Amino acid sequence: MSTPLRVGAVVITMGNRPDDLRALIDSVAGQEGDRIEVVVVGQGTPVSGVPDWVRTVDLPDNVGIPAGRNIGIEAFGPGGTDVDVLLFLDDDGRLAHTDTAELIRQAFTADPRLGIITFRIADPETGATQRRHVPRLRASDPTRSSRVTTFLGGANAVRTKVFAEVGELPGEFFYAHEETDLAWRALDADWMIDYRADMVLLHPTTAPSRHASYHFNVARNRVWLARRNLPAPLVPAYLGVWLLLTLARRPSLPALKAWFGGFREGWKTPCGPRRPMRWRTVWRLTRLGRPPVV
Repeated sequence: MSTPLRVGAVVITMGNRPDDLRALIDSVAGQEGDRIEVVVVGQGTPVSGVPDWVRTVDLPDNVGIPAGRNIGIEAFGPGGTDVDVLLFLDDDGRLAHTDTAELIRQAFTADPRLGIITFRIADPETGATQRRHVPRLRASDPTRSSRVTTFLGGANAVRTKVFAEVGELPGEFFYAHEETDLAWRALDADWMIDYRADMVLLHPTTAPSRHASYHFNVARNRVWLARRNLPAPLVPAYLGVWLLLTLARRPSLPALKAWFGGFREGWKTPCGPRRPMRWRTVWRLTRLGRPPVV
């Protein structure tokens, strides 16, 4: 009999949701099978009110979502290698079922090329899943599991071999599109990503624009994402499509100004190492229903 995969969990927090954080930790502690070690990273705040068995990392400043999660990864050894799988969970969510960790172990054991699993996010009051939380274009049925091309940042499980092979999250992104950056690198290294509707994270329905820097970061990071990962001919096509989509959505004037400010910043500033994906990966993304021009 094979040894069960070792599972850990990384949670980042700004310290403003202590009751939610405790409920999340309780839902992780209640998982069937071997205990999941939890690391909570405090973004510019000391972590308090968590059980003694939870490890904490207190950062003097808010370093952003991807950099904070990277610090959580490193708490499990270089690249998270003290465990086989890491869960990344929002501090205001909680696992809906007690068998999620066991389902994760089974999925990764059954498919050696499965690198990332993204969960279904459901509102705890209504059970509804927002369309933007289904990481595929055909999102009308959130209860259907499928292979996908990206994942949800605060509701996922990643095989730590992925980090060893393609690197961690792009810390310089601070917020927005860091998951797609990692997903594209993982797919280019022949890892697969699954959306699993039976693995549910309960999370209140929110709007992404609640973040003050949302429009600026979305535009800047989309340019960085393209410059870092796409073959040269696809960079203008991808960014042109997203420019048209943004205008078609008719954002407010302040939002549009912030978006164009971020778009300019994305071209003017360093984007990190450029490693364009293979055309084979472009074709794989296309076959999975998400060609890298939209």
